[in-house]
Amino acid sequence: MIFLTTLPLFWIMISASRGGHWGAWMPSSISAFEGTCVSIPCRFDFPDELRPAVVHGVWYFNSPYPKNYPPVVFKSRTQVVHESFQGRSRLLGDLGLRNCTLLLSSLSPELGGKYYFRGDLGGYNQYTFSEHSVLDIINTPNIVVPPEVVVGSEVEVSCMVPDNCPELRPELSWLGHEGLGEPSVLGRLREDEGTWVQVSLLHFVPTREANGHRLGCQASFPNTTLQFEGYASLDVKYPPVIVEMNASVEAIEGSHVSLLCGADSNPLPLLTWMRDGTVLREAVAESLFLDLEEVTPAEDGVYACLAENAYGQDNRTVGLSVMYAPRKPMVNGTMVAVEGEMVSILCSTQSNPDPILTIFKEKQILATVIYESELQLELPAVTPEDDGEYWCVAENQYGQRATTFNLSVECSVPVLSTCGQGFAHVLPLLEWFHLSHPESLGGMLSLYITLVAPLILLESHCAAARDTVQCLCVVKSNPEPSVAFELPSRNVTVNETEREFVYSERSGLLLTSILTLRGQAQAPPRVICTAHNLYGTKSLELPFQGAHRLMWAKIGPVGAVVAFAILIAIVCYITQTRRKKNVTESPSFSAGDNPPVLFSSDFRISGAPEKYESREVSTLE
Repeated sequence: MIFLTTLPLFWIMISASRGGHWGAWMPSSISAFEGTCVSIPCRFDFPDELRPAVVHGVWYFNSPYPKNYPPVVFKSRTQVVHESFQGRSRLLGDLGLRNCTLLLSSLSPELGGKYYFRGDLGGYNQYTFSEHSVLDIINTPNIVVPPEVVVGSEVEVSCMVPDNCPELRPELSWLGHEGLGEPSVLGRLREDEGTWVQVSLLHFVPTREANGHRLGCQASFPNTTLQFEGYASLDVKYPPVIVEMNASVEAIEGSHVSLLCGADSNPLPLLTWMRDGTVLREAVAESLFLDLEEVTPAEDGVYACLAENAYGQDNRTVGLSVMYAPRKPMVNGTMVAVEGEMVSILCSTQSNPDPILTIFKEKQILATVIYESELQLELPAVTPEDDGEYWCVAENQYGQRATTFNLSVECSVPVLSTCGQGFAHVLPLLEWFHLSHPESLGGMLSLYITLVAPLILLESHCAAARDTVQCLCVVKSNPEPSVAFELPSRNVTVNETEREFVYSERSGLLLTSILTLRGQAQAPPRVICTAHNLYGTKSLELPFQGAHRLMWAKIGPVGAVVAFAILIAIVCYITQTRRKKNVTESPSFSAGDNPPVLFSSDFRISGAPEKYESREVSTLE
């Protein structure tokens, strides 16, 4: 414990400790700067009954026993001392007053050690005291820093130097204290064991910038060249501050992303990467990387870095945006509608950034939106012209995806409707044309008669030429069916999405699909055509015919369309001629007023149309 004092150099002996016993009192340790001097305070006692006429004394170095011949530091009888102490030692105290204080000057490192005093009262009354003092020769001031220096809290740093040389008094000054505070000299202080120190204090409030700052104290002795310096580095404790972190990150799907978080703190912080409350990685370090391999849109979001130590915490966030091409558009809405109904179709997708969405039919754009994920197509009143295939295309700078869908428009009245005006007037001729050209009429009837379940027409067949087999499957259906070719012997099924093998073309309610098989040197395989829509499924094993039949089947419907158009024109001309002549005719046909027509037993048309299931024109069955 250090305290201010104005007491004399030697402590006052406690009265109870005097008289009757051999004993000595001196500081157990004392220090002094090299090149200066030191005064080792000492008092001793002996039994009162001895009453010596003269009291002598001897100081030994490093050993209390004369028989070991220790170096003599001082000897009052002869003044003979060891060469190391010649001219350096003298007694400051009066042995008669039991004061054995020793002064050593011109201190050098080899004088550091233990010093013992031996009382000599004459004759056999000599006694070497076990008490001793350890001298420490120093070269640096002692800077005392509190065990914990916390940012924002005032601290006191002291510089302490020994002041035990009566001939030289030290002066203290601070080095490198600029910006910290102004020093104050506390003064000369006496320690518990009677030694003296010079103390200077420095008060300041540390900042995080002061951490690691090198603070120095200098002790100088006036009128000499002696100067001694000591330094201490400040260990300022402060909470973390995140100083390094990614800005918002954009990454392409499948790429590598590395997020960095760096913090400044003392001691080192615990760094933690988190997302949605889940710890992804943590470590005690100055910086911490979070590596994401082959990022996906599921990893898009906000990532947080938390830095904490015993003195506080800090956190920051970074947004990761994963850029990717549109996903395959989804289409929700009515795919089958009756003529005149309103149709609403929603096309949606996911992408980053939001795509350009477009719906078009036959290369005509019907609706489009920019940077939105949904597109609504509304047709207030559908007509047969709206029937067909539509495309929904989504695209951004990272790619393009498309989805096709079909809208089927059914007539509001199966036979007599706006879908087929004038149909009733030409029905007899149409049936006659059907009997004459059965392979062509199927496509024309489908324009007027709404068929629900798929029907595979009899013109469907297979033909072989050299090593190539082509199979034709003609399906009449509303809505449009999906068509597949099955090869049972090979356990293979091929559908119309496999464009390398299957070609499909739609005309009205007819869907023509052609399967091409090459390299068929052996016997042609069995081929089964299956058509399916939401109203039913139809299958037919395709018969094999000559190769010329396949080509005619592709050309036949085209010629039938031309012939039917000519037939309609003739009928209209005859009708207009009859009106001009004001000839009154019955709205229905009779056998006596019209040319002979052959009717099939399976073909029926009545005033109220029946539900068509398996009944068709006989030649189409």
